[in-house]
Parts: sequence; C-alpha cells; structure tokens
Amino acid sequence: MNPLSLIQEKQQLRAHYNDRHGMSLLQARLGKYLQHAQGREIILLCIGTDRSTGDSLGPLTGTKLKQKCIPGLTVIGTLENPIHAENLASTQEEILKNYSNPFIIALDACLGYLDSVGYITLAEGPLKPGTAVKKNLPEVGEIHLTGIVNINGFMQYMVLQNTRLNIVWQMSDAICNMFYRTYLSLANQIV
Repeated sequence: MNPLSLIQEKQQLRAHYNDRHGMSLLQARLGKYLQHAQGREIILLCIGTDRSTGDSLGPLTGTKLKQKCIPGLTVIGTLENPIHAENLASTQEEILKNYSNPFIIALDACLGYLDSVGYITLAEGPLKPGTAVKKNLPEVGEIHLTGIVNINGFMQYMVLQNTRLNIVWQMSDAICNMFYRTYLSLANQIV
C-alpha cells in the first residue's frame, strides 16, 4: 500500500481498508475516543439500507458486529432492522430516551472521488447523512465513520444501486475488525 494512503487532517483520519498500518492508526484513534467516553454507554449507529448495495455498509457492519457480541458496545442498525432516512430521527429520539448521556458513533457509506474509493474516515463531530443524495436528515454522533464505496457525481441513486458488493463487504470486515481489536485492546488495559 502506498505510504500516502493514510491522510490525516485537523480532526479527521482516513485510511484505505487494505492498508494495515493506516487501519491500525484508525484503531488507535478510535481507542482514544472510547477511553475519553469511559463511563458512558457506547452506541454505534449504523445508517443505511439493505435495499441498495452502496448504502448497505452501515447495516452490514452492524449485523456483523452484533454477531460478535462485544461487551460495552451497543449496535443499532442491522440488515434486519436498518436505520435509514425514514426512521433516523425517531431512532435518535429513542436513543436519547433510553440511554443517559450516550456516546454515539455514527457510521454510513458515502460517495467520493475515484481515487478515494475504499477509504474509511474517522472524524470528530456529527455525521451529516444523506448528503450525497441531497436529503436533509438530522446530524448524528459525537464522532463518525464513513466509508467511500463509489464515485460521486451524476445520478447518485444509480451509483449506489450499482456499487459492487465486494468492496462494501471488504470495508465492512475492516471496520468490524477495527472495533473488535479496539475493544479487545481496551479490555486488556483494564485487566
């Protein structure tokens, strides 16, 4: 992998899902965020739909992580129960009603430049879902992850529909491994 495959900006870090070094840096940054959130309920809100290959990164990742049963991580948004444009606002209300001061990490697929496809970004601040398809949805999360699954441009809905499942699957695996290793590392520090 090209050493320039890791890009770090102000409060944002991104790496290609195939870049082991870059993904380990994302994992370390995620660990720091989780350490600062200690004592709060950690919620990973996986946004997207199973009706569009390109937009399935969130629910696919949510399904895989839920199957791992990671203690201390609440996963909301799976293939069975996706969080999408129609239920995002009500889901946020439910989270705030049922959890006291939760630390929400939002995850969603996005579109970008051709040379950015396959990159995963971890950034501070809320996620603005639906931007690529011109939807006005509520912002969510204290930090967020995005995965660039295809190119942005004309007819974004068609681009999302025609995104290869393989890249979404591989990115989902990388994100799952990052969360699993981060929680394993944090658990070992506590012991």
